[in-house]
Amino acid sequence: MLQLVVLSFTLFLIGASVSEVEPGFYSDEATGYGPVFEDQPVDTIYPEESPEASIILSCRARAHPPATYTWRLNHKDINLDADNHYTLVGGNLVISNPIKNKHVGNYSCVARNDYGALVSREAAVQFGYLDFFSSEEREAVRVKEGQGAVLLCAPPPHYPGDLSFRWILNEFPIFIPLDKRRFISQTTGNLYISKVDSSDSGNYSCFVSSGSIAKSVFSKFIPLVPQAERPIRKYPADIKVKFPDTFALMGQNITLECFALGNPIPQIRWRRLDGELPSNHEISMAGAHLHLYNIQFEDEGTYECEALNSKGKDRHSARVSVEAFPEWVESISSMERDISSNYTMSCEASGKPKPVIRWLKNSIRYDKDLKFIGLTFGDSGMYQCIAANRHGVIYANAELRVIACAPTFEHTPLKRRILAAKNGRVVIECRPKAAPRPSLTWSKGTELLFNSTRVLIWEDGSLEILNVTRADEGEYTCFAENDRGKANSTGYLSITEATKITLAPSSADVKVGEDTNMQCAASHDSSLDITFVWTVDGHAIDFDRDSSHYELNPTGGASAELLIKNTQLKHYGRYSCTAQTPVDNVTASADLVVRVGQKNFACPPGPPGGVRAEEVSAKWVRLTWSRGTDNHSPISKYTVQFRDSFSQDKWRDAITSPSNVEGNAETAMVVDLFPWMEYEFRVIATNTLGTGEPSHPSPKVTTLEAVPVVAPSDIGGGGGTSRELTITWTPVQPQYFYGRNFGYIIAFKPKSDLEWRKVMLADPQASHYVHKDQSIPPFTEFEVKVKAFNSRGEGPFSLTAVIYSAQDVPSEAPAIVEARALSASEAIVWWLPISQQTVDSYQVRFWSMGEDSEASSHKVVVTSKENQTRLETLTPDSQYFIEVRAYNAAGYGPPSQHVQILTKKAPPSRPPKIISKKLKGTSVNIAWEHVEPLANESRIESYKVLYRQAGYSTSQLYNTKKHFIDLPITKDGDYVVEVRAHSEGGDGAVAQIRISENEMNRDKKQSCAEPGCNTGRPGTERGGAVNVAQSLSLASLLLLGLSCLLVL
Repeated sequence: MLQLVVLSFTLFLIGASVSEVEPGFYSDEATGYGPVFEDQPVDTIYPEESPEASIILSCRARAHPPATYTWRLNHKDINLDADNHYTLVGGNLVISNPIKNKHVGNYSCVARNDYGALVSREAAVQFGYLDFFSSEEREAVRVKEGQGAVLLCAPPPHYPGDLSFRWILNEFPIFIPLDKRRFISQTTGNLYISKVDSSDSGNYSCFVSSGSIAKSVFSKFIPLVPQAERPIRKYPADIKVKFPDTFALMGQNITLECFALGNPIPQIRWRRLDGELPSNHEISMAGAHLHLYNIQFEDEGTYECEALNSKGKDRHSARVSVEAFPEWVESISSMERDISSNYTMSCEASGKPKPVIRWLKNSIRYDKDLKFIGLTFGDSGMYQCIAANRHGVIYANAELRVIACAPTFEHTPLKRRILAAKNGRVVIECRPKAAPRPSLTWSKGTELLFNSTRVLIWEDGSLEILNVTRADEGEYTCFAENDRGKANSTGYLSITEATKITLAPSSADVKVGEDTNMQCAASHDSSLDITFVWTVDGHAIDFDRDSSHYELNPTGGASAELLIKNTQLKHYGRYSCTAQTPVDNVTASADLVVRVGQKNFACPPGPPGGVRAEEVSAKWVRLTWSRGTDNHSPISKYTVQFRDSFSQDKWRDAITSPSNVEGNAETAMVVDLFPWMEYEFRVIATNTLGTGEPSHPSPKVTTLEAVPVVAPSDIGGGGGTSRELTITWTPVQPQYFYGRNFGYIIAFKPKSDLEWRKVMLADPQASHYVHKDQSIPPFTEFEVKVKAFNSRGEGPFSLTAVIYSAQDVPSEAPAIVEARALSASEAIVWWLPISQQTVDSYQVRFWSMGEDSEASSHKVVVTSKENQTRLETLTPDSQYFIEVRAYNAAGYGPPSQHVQILTKKAPPSRPPKIISKKLKGTSVNIAWEHVEPLANESRIESYKVLYRQAGYSTSQLYNTKKHFIDLPITKDGDYVVEVRAHSEGGDGAVAQIRISENEMNRDKKQSCAEPGCNTGRPGTERGGAVNVAQSLSLASLLLLGLSCLLVL
């Protein structure tokens, strides 16, 4: 019957592990990968009159195995066999003799191999053209002198719209020059003359060029006939070229046009109605053009141009709105994930208007949930996140590969020898390759390890030991197991002596040109090599590059001397000596002060004067100062320093433009500053003799405000009281507020919803928000994100986090709880875990009879993955009550039924009395009196004898029921013997004796004449056998247990 049960269980495990067949190219040894685009098609304008008879759209992807290619036109597959205009060359699509009404559209390339398929970005193919002007004659324009004139261009049909305009006067190639009186609109092509005079008489032709198709055409000539009028009348300014409401893309350069007719010639002025003109603006063409470079969201607003002369003024205003091309806030990247694990794939894009996100898997639209619960091989493939708004499209591509393999340490075995310094800490990593993620356990020798105050098994399986001692030396084995198999790896931990500084360097005070030295010595473990590293102000000294001033004089052993020769002012600073071994390091420091002697005629320069900020922006300040005295040595450079309200009076070097401020400069631009920050600046001069004293601080200035750019971090939360959603974050540091009225916008929504709910908090120090809603089901998945705002606008959102609404407290109690006393002070408790999923941990409470269960109880908490724990520090021979309850963030569940145990009686409190020690050939006989336990102590079951050579931690444990034992003597030296009684209540008090080498040498000279003197093999005893504690392998124990069951 037992064989049948074992066989059935084995078949169940085999069936579970092969329920899904792993494709060969997803094995842990697979070296292939899916397509990665290296070349993609681009928008193409094909001139209708092009001498080239083909269009080539590029596509090339890196892939293994190599990719195959297909193409799509307007999202439909192209049948290359059905249209002989198409040819595939490698991955490139060649369109021969393209036809306008057949081959215009949006093309995309699909690259695929065994791992999946990717779609390239779309490329538009359009036919470019610029028709000729009409052949009809243009009518003459007659204008009185002093009046304004407008000559209409009326460009012919064309594509695309990127035309440029010039005007010909009388004959080609004589183009009219532009000045404050004449203007050509690059929007309409029209020619404007603010006031006409007799010199304007002539024939005018509009000359139009298309840069995209490299073609130009010109119109029929338009005669302009000025008509004399005396006296010439004056006319008020009249704006004829009016810039429209304009949409600009962030980062673009735009030009606003404004031109007026009038006599006298009007002046053009620009302003912004809702703020100052951006710092990155430029006015040209005698005021007719306002250029805005690298436009940003803060440049959005209403702009006005004003034209005025002595007869009157005219105004025109329009709004400039700034929008943005899509840009990734959160993208995707290729991942390997274990089979059956959970994984969420997400991406988010910023832009204006807000981009719409869609997904593809293997080039096909994918509308399923991208939160994978229990990954399968079918989830593997090439995924694409596509974000689009009216300004463009961006693609993020990634390969998701689901893998499965048994644990293996082939590439990441434990180090064969691991070193740790005494009283330090050591972390032994366990990183097997395995999928699904394996369970990891540790052992030292044959003893399984569990978490304690000194030993911690990390979540990733690494083993950490704190305050290591010699007793921690030994073999450590990491065991890894999943449903595909198991493996283990072993390393040996050796403990070394800690490194200590025994002679620290001493501070020194020298004059320029003198020599000095600094000593450093350290003690260390003799088995390790030691090196010394010298640094000054945190920078390592380069003895080769600066050998004229620094020399390292190894004094032998564990010490080193630093020689500093011909010291200069630049050598002052804090010098540090670091003694390091492969295991640990220790540092000691000292200060070197270098002074200028009285006989030196030249010295470092004096402080500059009059430091002040002339111009202030959001991120830069222009400083000016006046030169100080050079003290007979030319100033070679200046250093600008700053401090702000967060520096705590600490001055820091500023970033300047130019980065190196020459010695003849008296101004510099300080860049990379924080907006809306109060700053002080000072300037320091340097010459060949050193750096002088700093200037007095400048008057305090505050940079201008700007929109926040830093999002809150560590978005999280969850838990709390039932029917609540708690959202937490790390607040933005004050230096990143960038303006007044700083606060946060919290956005959240259930995972399944499309619409975000938003809440605004005006507290800059806020770090959490609690949303209370009785309709929220417990433990509901929410997506949350947070962004900052100030008086200038809103910053970017943080990364989206997934949290859960508060749980309900566990409603079940552990059904089966059992406990057993192990000794007088220890017991073990185990229980059947409850079926509810929302359990974080279990609390075990225990108290002795007669104590109040609430006030005097002791508590032990274990994770929900464990179902047993050990209770310690119990009182001997006492009755205890034990209960177990489940716990989550919402609180404790109901307790289990109480379990009672009775601890064992205390172990013997009196040590054995050793009555003799006799040398018997190659062994020594130790005898002791029998220990009689007291009435409240456990009965003696046996005696434990611990035997070791003095000065060594390795020992041998013997167990005997006799009152004497023969111990082998195998080496010279002293031996230590410890004897203690053992009972069911534990080990009793210890008796210890030391057997000296001199004592044994003296006894060896005496003959062994006593009856029963044993000179035989070591490891035996007179009158009975001694059991030597030996470790059995885990496999041996299992075989032994199975044999016993089969016999039964």
